[in-house]
Amino acid sequence: MNNIIEQTQQTNAWPLAHAVPEPERAQTVVLNINGQECHLRIEPWVSLLDALREYIGLTGTKKGCDHGQCGACTVLVDGKRINSCLSLAVMKQGCEITTIEGLSKGDDLHPMQEAFVEHDAYQCGYCTPGQICSAVGLINEGRAHTRDEISELMSGNICRCGAYPNILDAIEQGKGAMKNE
Repeated sequence: MNNIIEQTQQTNAWPLAHAVPEPERAQTVVLNINGQECHLRIEPWVSLLDALREYIGLTGTKKGCDHGQCGACTVLVDGKRINSCLSLAVMKQGCEITTIEGLSKGDDLHPMQEAFVEHDAYQCGYCTPGQICSAVGLINEGRAHTRDEISELMSGNICRCGAYPNILDAIEQGKGAMKNE
């Protein structure tokens, strides 16, 4: 990620050609993403989702409905889950943003990622990054006490493949593993 940011700053080349901001409307935004400070030159209306995917190149966070209804774009901001498609990047300066790429520690998966793999809690995988980030946020919020509560609190994350029973199993296991960290 640093290479992309440094290249962008040095050569004025953007990771994706269509993500070039209009010079007269762009402003510098400093975001803390996965523990690294990122300096971006973007227009004030760029969503956090588009900043992550199109300006930084972190494509783990998915664009689904772009209306906050599917949860594919879920990331953690200061440990709480949000739909990144509904938040402007400029609003998240000074916050700690964690994407699916930032959950693991090197080659060591986060306990929730391990649980999703172990329980085969994905089919096509498109919703999986948002499901995992939402599950981690749910545990951080301290509100997931029963399977029914987990199901209700995860209802904003849609899985079109219908892997819900496995997702619930994974979250219950991940919850236990996160408590033991």
